[in-house]
Amino acid sequence: MTTLPTLSTGIRNARNVVHYLFGAGAIADLSAILDGHCHNTSRTAIFFIDHFFRNHNLSEGFNAVTSGHQIIYVDTTGEPTTSFMNFMRDRVVADSAELPCAIVGIGGGITMDVAKAVSNLLSNGGDAEDYQGWDLVRLPGIFKVAVPTLSGTGAESTRTCVMTNTASGLKLGMNSDFTVFDQIILDPDLTRTVPRDQYFFTGMDAFIHCMESLNGSYRNAIGDAYSSQTMQLCRDVFLGDDMMSDENRAKLMVASYLGGCAIATSYVGVLHPFSAALSVVLGLHHGVANCITMRAMEEFYPEGYSEFYRMAERQGVSIPEGVCRNLTDDQYERLYAATIIHEKPLTNALGEHFKDILTRWKVRELFLRM
Repeated sequence: MTTLPTLSTGIRNARNVVHYLFGAGAIADLSAILDGHCHNTSRTAIFFIDHFFRNHNLSEGFNAVTSGHQIIYVDTTGEPTTSFMNFMRDRVVADSAELPCAIVGIGGGITMDVAKAVSNLLSNGGDAEDYQGWDLVRLPGIFKVAVPTLSGTGAESTRTCVMTNTASGLKLGMNSDFTVFDQIILDPDLTRTVPRDQYFFTGMDAFIHCMESLNGSYRNAIGDAYSSQTMQLCRDVFLGDDMMSDENRAKLMVASYLGGCAIATSYVGVLHPFSAALSVVLGLHHGVANCITMRAMEEFYPEGYSEFYRMAERQGVSIPEGVCRNLTDDQYERLYAATIIHEKPLTNALGEHFKDILTRWKVRELFLRM
C-alpha cells in the first residue's frame, strides 16, 4: 500500500469520559454514583441491560436497581438499527411522563450504544437517523453511565454510538462530544463468563481499529500514543498463555478503553468499511465481521494481518470463512455500496482517489476472500 503524507485529523478539541472507575468489584459503587447524581430528585434511572443477564447473574455486588428505577433488557441478537434506537427511546417515553435522572448501559457495545443514543434522543428530540454523522447533536444528553461486560469495541469511551439505517444502508453513529459517557465503571470481573470465541472476536476490535489508525494518513500524537499502547496491551493478552486470565481480562478492559479514546482523535481505515458492509448486508456482528474481513486485508495491512493470525492461532480461535461465497449479484452490489459509502476512513487509508483502487470488481474479489 502506498504511503500517504501525514494529514491533520481536523479534530482539535477532543473530549474523553468525565469520570471512570476501575477495578475488580467496582460495579458495587454504581449505586452510590446514582444516589449522588439523583439525590435531589425522585426521577427514575433507566437501566439498559444486555438480555443475556435476564437469566444470568450479573454480579454479587450489583445492587443499584432500587424501587422506582426501571430495567429494559436489550436484545443484542442483531446489530442495532436506527429504528431500534427509536423504539428504545419510545419505550422510555411511554413509561414515564418525565425524563429519567440517569441512563445506565450494562453490556457490550450494542447495549452501551443504545444507552448513548437514547440519552441524546431524549434531550434533542427527533429520530436516530437525524443524527447519523458528525456533530449533529446540539444539546447534552441525559446523564449516562457505562458498565461494559465485554471488552474491545471501545463503546465505553468513544464519542459515537453506531447504528444502521436500513433504508439508506448507512452504518454510522452519532459522532458528537455529547455522546461521550459521563461515567464509566470498568470491572474486569464482569467479563469472566464471556465465551472464548466472542471474547477474542470482540477484543480484536481494539487491536484492529488502532492498527488502521496508525497506518492511516490522518494522524496526531495523542491518537498515536493511545493506539500504540492499546496494541501493546492486546499483544500481551492474545499472545499470552491464557487470554482470559484475571490479569489479561483487566488488561483487555484497559485496552478497550484506550482504544476508544484513540479513535476519538483519529479514523479507521480499509477494514472497518468492509466489516460494516458485512453487518449491513449479511447481519454479522461487528467483532466477528472484523475478524472475517481480516482474511482479505493482507495487501493493505501485511504486518497487522500476520500478527492477527499469530494471535488467533495462539488462542486456538478459528476465524469463519466462506461467508461471501455463492452470493447473488445484487448482494455483491449491496456489499460494494455499503463499503464505498465510508469516505472518511477510506480516504484515511487510500487517499482521496480510493474509488480508483476499490473498483466494483476489486471489492467483489476482496469479499470473495472472506
